[in-house]
Amino acid sequence: MKINDIEVDAVVLGNGDFPIHPQAETMLIMSPYVVCCDGSVDEYVDRGYIPDAIVGDGDSISEKNRKRFRTIFHRSNDQETNDQTKAVNFLLEKGMKSIIIMGATGKREDHTLGNISLLVDYMRAGADVTMMTDYGIFMPCNGTRTFASTPKQQISIINFTATGLQGEGLLYPLRDFTNWWQGTLNQTTGKRFTIHAEGEYLVFLNY
Repeated sequence: MKINDIEVDAVVLGNGDFPIHPQAETMLIMSPYVVCCDGSVDEYVDRGYIPDAIVGDGDSISEKNRKRFRTIFHRSNDQETNDQTKAVNFLLEKGMKSIIIMGATGKREDHTLGNISLLVDYMRAGADVTMMTDYGIFMPCNGTRTFASTPKQQISIINFTATGLQGEGLLYPLRDFTNWWQGTLNQTTGKRFTIHAEGEYLVFLNY
């Protein structure tokens, strides 16, 4: 299913800040399938929604909702990964690869950084994954990619393993950044831009 030109099989909703930006909220409402990490269930239900599945270790869901949604609660006590990853793996096992992640940022900065960094792992696992916040979109990339944009749109590039980083349609030149901050606060010059690279990186597009 395509929503706002983004292909989506399912949304994973985490326990960070609940999405309120119109673009993110529309994606959440229109998604054909929503998986809640267990910590996000209570607020999601309080806002009038019903999840299709719940994934997690069960330590953050109210007893009331634990009982109410027991038939769709998929418990995992694996302490080697977090609930966001458990939810993504759950969807991949069901053959759902176009995944939007929301509620992954805010509240705790350590969780925010961890959740963002995991996007590259999901890409390696075969997911076509996008993270939406109330400010923009994170996309993990490998190799050369071209993106649609609007002139003067704010973007950032976060390097993981990429070398030979070069850009077209960007205000500032790219290089092989060695720290996350170095590729932030760039800007587009037209209706599309291209990043040339070998290896993995994240692109953040501000709304």
